[in-house]
Amino acid sequence: MTTLIRRLRRAGAALILALLGTLIVPAGTAHAAAFEILVFSKTAGFRHDAIPAGIDTLRTLGQQNDFTVTATEDGGAFTAGNLANYEAVVFLNTTGDVLNSSQQTALQSYVDSGGGYLGVHAAADTEYDWPYYGQLVGAWFQSHPAIQRAVIRNEDRTHPATTHLGATWTRTDEWYNYRANPRPNVHVLQTLDESTYSGGSMGADHPITWCHSQGQGRSFYTGLGHTIESYADPAFRSLLLGGVRYAAGQVAANCSVPAGTVQVEAESYTAGSGVQTAAHAPASGGQTLGYIDNGDWAGYSSVSTAGAKTFTAKVSSAGAGGTIEIRSGSAAGTLLGSVSVPVTGGWETFTTVTTTLTGSASGPLFLRFTGGGGALFDIDTFSLGAGPVSAALADDVHLFYYPWYGSPAVNGGWRHWQQGGRTPPDDVGADFYPALGPYDSGDYQSTVAQHMEWVARSGAGVIVYSWWGRDSYEDRLVQGMLDAAHEQGIEVAWHLEPYAGRTAASTVADIEYINRTYGSHPAFHRSSEHGGRSAFYVFQSLDITDWAALDQVTDTSIVLAQTTDTSKIAHFSGMYTYDGIAGATAPGWKQAGDYARAQGLIWAPSVAPGYIDDRAVPGNSTPTVQRANGAAYDRQWTNALDPAIGGSPSWVSVTSFNEWHEGSSIEPADSAPPGGRGYLTYDGAYGLNGQAAETAYLDRTAYWVSRFRAVARG
Repeated sequence: MTTLIRRLRRAGAALILALLGTLIVPAGTAHAAAFEILVFSKTAGFRHDAIPAGIDTLRTLGQQNDFTVTATEDGGAFTAGNLANYEAVVFLNTTGDVLNSSQQTALQSYVDSGGGYLGVHAAADTEYDWPYYGQLVGAWFQSHPAIQRAVIRNEDRTHPATTHLGATWTRTDEWYNYRANPRPNVHVLQTLDESTYSGGSMGADHPITWCHSQGQGRSFYTGLGHTIESYADPAFRSLLLGGVRYAAGQVAANCSVPAGTVQVEAESYTAGSGVQTAAHAPASGGQTLGYIDNGDWAGYSSVSTAGAKTFTAKVSSAGAGGTIEIRSGSAAGTLLGSVSVPVTGGWETFTTVTTTLTGSASGPLFLRFTGGGGALFDIDTFSLGAGPVSAALADDVHLFYYPWYGSPAVNGGWRHWQQGGRTPPDDVGADFYPALGPYDSGDYQSTVAQHMEWVARSGAGVIVYSWWGRDSYEDRLVQGMLDAAHEQGIEVAWHLEPYAGRTAASTVADIEYINRTYGSHPAFHRSSEHGGRSAFYVFQSLDITDWAALDQVTDTSIVLAQTTDTSKIAHFSGMYTYDGIAGATAPGWKQAGDYARAQGLIWAPSVAPGYIDDRAVPGNSTPTVQRANGAAYDRQWTNALDPAIGGSPSWVSVTSFNEWHEGSSIEPADSAPPGGRGYLTYDGAYGLNGQAAETAYLDRTAYWVSRFRAVARG
């Protein structure tokens, strides 16, 4: 009977009841638990004092949820016969070499044949010399900073381990850095926001909890669980319970690995120019692709670019940094995308960079490297993926976004592109020509979807949507835009424009309308650091002198005035500048920032890559700011992040993603625009030319987003 019950457990408790319901159970017979788990906590290295608390917690969860726990530190428990008694094995803060070769074989056979594995925290600091275990756990431990508070982003909230959590979770623990990013080989459930704590080394994409199929079995790992206090936290206990139930096969969950993902050791190139293998102990396999100079390249004959939509690389640089161009077919082949590599401060200090790939190609992969003089960077591993980049975006970097463009194909006529007396499609009112051509803001499936992919590539997590009043053209496009933003994990704040007849009272009504109408959408931005309030930027706020009416909404909404004059911000929640010219000298920024900080207000200065509106506003006397191959953008960002100049911003707002009339866009501009019109291009930006330069300002934004986060966390 015992053997029959154990087999039936794997099919579920309902089936047991159906088959055994007619059996007569004598009074007083003990109830058989639905499943059993083995908790293994042997240590051959550091021993966590939280192990007893972890065992007690799992036993309590078992009593409450109908499973039994056997705890052991005896590697002899790992035999085929004994493991068959359990639906899952939990490695609870194990460290070092804890299994001999026969025990390793038993565990591998057990999981690959349908058993479950769950690793908690230091389970990633275990069995470094057993390659299968590295695959099973997902990633090995590399380092950790001091115990501190950090924000976790709950990337997938459909898994039984995370359904009880909100979009973010702030908690205290010991935060592991891993030797390699596990994302290409696992299904990520939670990531760490490195901007919220000190000592993260994985960059914008720092997984901390994940799951995946292993043979016919299941694997679940969480980096949480170092502290004794963790095991008294109901939210963490629920995460453990969901992980146990998934690993034991009691509940279904989506743990699919990104389709088409290929992870490659960068030093395994099959052709190259200038590059060599470099030895670095912390790197995967102890080696990187190194000695990279401007113009060098590496080819990978066995890595196809067919279907590739993302590129992720683990990189380091004590040199100049630079850019990786992802190409198909040859070192001069089709350009699929590019990504900036920042200076990390050391050849053995790694970070992760990611980008979205566009275009269609099927040839072998080639990586071409550009940048300043001397050594640029090293590459440890990289991966191609078929899904969108999923990384922690910066909710404190906001891009002004304009949805006011129209085309005959969608809108029935041109809208805004004809500004300045122009005649689209070849002749538009902009000094740069968009890579998408004169598009329509209502084209959600193509234009807006591509915009949101590009926004995500920039690292910014919020767009500030230009809104011209209730029932306006822009208001009618909101729903589709919110849906497209949500697909990329982008959130939406609001730029309240000066429509005719706007007053303080009408602005209050507008804020209430937007909150009421769109506030339930998952892409609607609410600042987690400011009480979950929505965010509104009021353009030309100085046009109105009395803003007392705002007191009706500032308890639920952040409302920013466009000024640095602190005598003009009564009733507002803070200030922004918008001006894409002033950032070059930052007039009044420090005073505004210091005042905002002292008063508990928000300071969100605006930076821009340049400003030129000659074709949109012929004869305009507004000064122009040439891009200077990216130097103008860098200068404005540098001013914003220098406490002595920029006033230590709460947020940085970027003017703009796509204000083409002002030439301030970071949206890709066509590198080969219609001839004879005098269009400018981004050629020369950060040493890039042609197609590679089209996304230069997106990638440079991602670089500055990373710098801002580093500054913000001290």
